[in-house]
Amino acid sequence: MNILRRLSAAAAAAALIGAGGGFARAAAEASAPAAAPTAGAATAAASADKTYQQLKVLIDILDYIQQNYVDPVDTKKLIRGAEAGMVRTLDPFSQYMDPEQNREIETETEGDFGGLGIRVGEQDDWLTIITPLPGTPAYRAGILPGDRLVGVNDQTTKDMTLDDALKLLRGAPGTKVKLTILRGPDDGGDGPWTSHDFTLAREIIKIDSVDSWMLQDGIGYVRIIEFSKNTAQDLLAALNNLKKQGMTSVIIDLRNNPGGLLAAAVDVGSLFLGDNQLIVYTQGRKPDSRQEFRAAKTAPYPDLPMVILINGGSASASEIVSGCMQDHKRAVIMGERSFGKGTVQSVIPLPDGSGLRLTVARYYTPSGRSIHRDEKTHKGGILPDIVVPVPSDVEAKLYNQWDMIYAQGKKPHSVVRKEDMVPDDTLERAEELLKARDLLGVFQKKP
Repeated sequence: MNILRRLSAAAAAAALIGAGGGFARAAAEASAPAAAPTAGAATAAASADKTYQQLKVLIDILDYIQQNYVDPVDTKKLIRGAEAGMVRTLDPFSQYMDPEQNREIETETEGDFGGLGIRVGEQDDWLTIITPLPGTPAYRAGILPGDRLVGVNDQTTKDMTLDDALKLLRGAPGTKVKLTILRGPDDGGDGPWTSHDFTLAREIIKIDSVDSWMLQDGIGYVRIIEFSKNTAQDLLAALNNLKKQGMTSVIIDLRNNPGGLLAAAVDVGSLFLGDNQLIVYTQGRKPDSRQEFRAAKTAPYPDLPMVILINGGSASASEIVSGCMQDHKRAVIMGERSFGKGTVQSVIPLPDGSGLRLTVARYYTPSGRSIHRDEKTHKGGILPDIVVPVPSDVEAKLYNQWDMIYAQGKKPHSVVRKEDMVPDDTLERAEELLKARDLLGVFQKKP
């Protein structure tokens, strides 16, 4: 009997244990008078037998591949492929992670990796610096937008993928990395490119998740890029600053915000909702698995007139905030239907170092609407109070316009030239609505 047949026998034994309650118990009951099986026990036994039969087919397939496939096979790779395929049948957000993937996820989640503070893309078949981020090692060293990244630690980046390059750039905070860049002429003409070496120490990079400025007529504008640990704190600081500048109403832009931390979404909602009002709840398969998340007793901005902008790129935490504000009639939601990512994933470590990210619950707005979009019924996501359709090509241009370039001694500016920019109709509609609020009575205080 080969190892696969022994696995098959072990699976059969496991099925018997599951159905009968264990070998010891089965042996102890063998000499006792037989009792009539209950309906529940019979159902459990039938289910266990069916599961065993299905597992046996899987083991048989593995056996046939090992014995007969035209080339030698890596059994471990086959098994991991089967595990990954099993999880893929559930939903797009559940995932089997091999040990290397699991380690990367753990590192990102724990936040103990360092970087240089540069955004890198591909241009003319070269890895190119899109922009350094203010206050980071790359910015302080004088790395400029448009520099070509041609080497990392004396290793050429020619034909290197972006993901592979990013792995080389990341590392433990305090460790050093050498970059070799090619820089074109200052005037962007046909002059010679010059080579420069930079040795930088990696740091924990804090990316601001909130950007804000004043528009006209006392309207403040706040864009939340993602929901991270400090988002609510940064948002409160931005609102306080705008208030000092004369803000009487605000537009909160959540377009293309992919989400982030649940706690951050709850904290953001608490800035505008008091009285311990419900912000969101989760519900799993079991009826008693409901978990509620509520606002604090008081809110710093409970009556500030507000419009929230969303689109198809607004997901997860963005939908939690916009959904609860809509249910409590605390803000007008404007734009396009959100993405509909309203599921909760737990990460379960496995014995071999791999991991299982598994969907265990769904998010619901205070009124009981499921945030998650059902692909069959097309229900889910947050439908705005005022729908403003935006063509996909215009949406892409607007997204690019929001990307900023930073360089020492220069004012930050969009990556898109002013003459190539397109108007933001959704933002303009929001401004019009806030300007007309007194006349229309849209934002009357609740009694």
